[in-house]
Parts: sequence; structure tokens; C-alpha cells
Amino acid sequence: MEFKIIKKDIKSKARLGKIITEHGEINTPVFMPVGTQGAVKTLTPEEVKEQGGEIILGNTYHLFLRPGSVIIKNAGGLHKFIGWNGPILTDSGGYQVFSLAKLRKIDEDGIYFNSHIDGTKYFFTPELVIEVQSHFGSDIIMPLDVCIGYPSTYWETKFALDLTLKWLLKSINYKKNKENNQSLFGIVQGGFYPSLREEAVNRMLEFPISGFALGGISVGEPKEKMYEFIDFTSSLIPEDKPRYLMGVGAPEDLVIGVGFGIDMFDCVLPTRLARHGVFYTREGRKNIKNAQYKEDFSPLEESCDCYTCKRFSRAYIRHLYLQYETLSYRLLTIHNLRFLFRLINDIRESIKEGRYEKFKKNFLENYLKSDRENRLEKEELWIKILEV
Repeated sequence: MEFKIIKKDIKSKARLGKIITEHGEINTPVFMPVGTQGAVKTLTPEEVKEQGGEIILGNTYHLFLRPGSVIIKNAGGLHKFIGWNGPILTDSGGYQVFSLAKLRKIDEDGIYFNSHIDGTKYFFTPELVIEVQSHFGSDIIMPLDVCIGYPSTYWETKFALDLTLKWLLKSINYKKNKENNQSLFGIVQGGFYPSLREEAVNRMLEFPISGFALGGISVGEPKEKMYEFIDFTSSLIPEDKPRYLMGVGAPEDLVIGVGFGIDMFDCVLPTRLARHGVFYTREGRKNIKNAQYKEDFSPLEESCDCYTCKRFSRAYIRHLYLQYETLSYRLLTIHNLRFLFRLINDIRESIKEGRYEKFKKNFLENYLKSDRENRLEKEELWIKILEV
């Protein structure tokens, strides 16, 4: 993998870049839709590309359980198995195992856990996770890490950090025996302790990794604290490495995160919200279930160029959704993904033209307006966000 910085913003840490992989180029900043089970929910690979997708994310934990990495290997790798010919990033499954809570146990060598499907016992080691991802043939792979929630004590966080770095070294050593071109990122843990985040990055500088991922973010902390630590951690990472913010990708997070120097984002929100009837607009999130759309024959968003908005009305999509027609999920997903890809393109253009800060201010004022009106008790938070 090769990473090039094309342009830096003068007034912030925002930047334009390009990641070159065996399966194609990725323009950064980039939003990566999540294909947990090997598919971006309700869409074909062609439809994801049509909306502007350049890279998708797969989930090691879920694909390991079903259909199994050996089946994927025998199929010719994950690209061929799922019919996606662009770059793929696969995570390690560390977060999914963390979310199992009572079904897991951690020791120095790995994580014992029970499958959420049938209770079968498994043991994830750093080496096994790399082996599984080598079966996938992903372009970018992640090492097993210890993810903790918020709040966590200093010593809990320190333990997670030390074990994550120990496992990273094991992952690097095991990967040396694999004859492939997969690029391994390191995951920066350290919770919400500045000294631990700094320690994590400094220790990782000694490792031959292709990029840095910010882990342990968006695990229950207040929004303003999340932004504070994204900014702080990103500033510690060398400029010549891509910075990947794991599991964060709401529209406001993309716009603000880019200003902190983040290059890569992923999130399940656009597809998950679509299945709950929620769609993005430049004036905030809307819900198609609302009665006001019963006879609204306008598109989801007038300025949107997606297939959904060019062909169908809010009234029709609402009708489909209330009748549990799966077409409604597809149409809303198409729109939500296209919205985020258009937003990322607009962010790139603003950096290219030297007006990122102005773009950020205008977008946030419009997008957060309805949230501020509906949640007055959080007015102080929104003021902080607008001032970021």
C-alpha cells in the first residue's frame, strides 16, 4: 500500500490524499460503507459503486463464524466471493468481541468468547486473526486489539493498551510469514487519558505498520470528549501515515473529523438508519414514517442526484415503508450512502479550493439546526460543536 498527501489545508489539519492498493486507488478523506457479512445491506456491489463507494469494510468476527474463512479462501478470496473488485478493509473483530461483554474472557494470549449465534466457544489469538484475514485477501487488515468502554479506570485502560501493543507485535511477526501484499494498520488505544494515547502512538512508531487507526472512540463518551480525543490523538500520528477513525461516520463527524486530520471513516449508520426509516438531508435527519410525508410528492432531498431522489417521492417511500416493503430499505439506503459520498466529495473540493473552514461552518449550521431546535437542553453542546 502507498499513501500520498496531495494537498493540506492552511487553516486546519484537513488534507487530501490517495491510498494506492492492489485493487485500486482510494481518494481521501474517504467514507467506507460497512459490509458486515460481506455485503452492504440491501445493495449490490454495483449499486455501492454507483453511489460513489471506493472501498468497503468487512467484519472478521462475523465472516469467521459464517461462512468461515476457509470457504472464502477456497472461493478465491473475499473480493471474488462477494463480487467486489475494489479495495477491502477488514477489521479484527476486537470490537465485536468487546460488545459480547459477558460472553468473553481475555488473557495474555487472546480472547475466549462464545458465539452469539449458537454459543460455540472460540479463542481469538493475534495470529489466528491475521491468518483468517490472509484467507480473505483483504487489502488492509487490522490486528486483534482490546477495546474498552467509557468510563474505564486508568489501570484498566493501561492494561488494554499494553495488551493491544503486545498483540500488534505478535501480528507483525506472524504476518512476516505470509507471502501477500496486505497492509497492516495499528490500533491506537489509551481510552480518554492523554498520557496513554501519547504512549500508544510513541510505542507504535517503532513498528512497521502502514497506517494508524483510532480505536476506543465512540464507546459511550460525550460527543465533545470524543472530538477532543480525536483531535488530540490525530495530532500525535505522523503525517505520512493514513489516519483511520474506526466506527465513526455521522455527517457532522465526517465534516469535523476531517478538520482534525482524519483520512478514513467507517460506520453502519447510513444503512442502519435507512432500515429504521431515517434519511439524511442538508437540514438534518428526517424520518419517513412521519405523517407530514403522507402526501409529500417531493424527493427525499431536492438537491440529491441519487436514483431514489430522481425517481420516487417521499409519499411513495413512506407507503412502502409502512407496508414493510423491502424496496423502501433499498431506496433509503441508496439515498443515505449517496448523501455521505456527496458530502465527502464536497469536503474534498473545499480542501482543494482552500475553503474548508467556511464549508464546515455552513454545513454544521444548517445540518444541526433541527437538532438544536428539538433538543434545547443540549444547546451548550451544539454551540461547542459549531465552535470546533
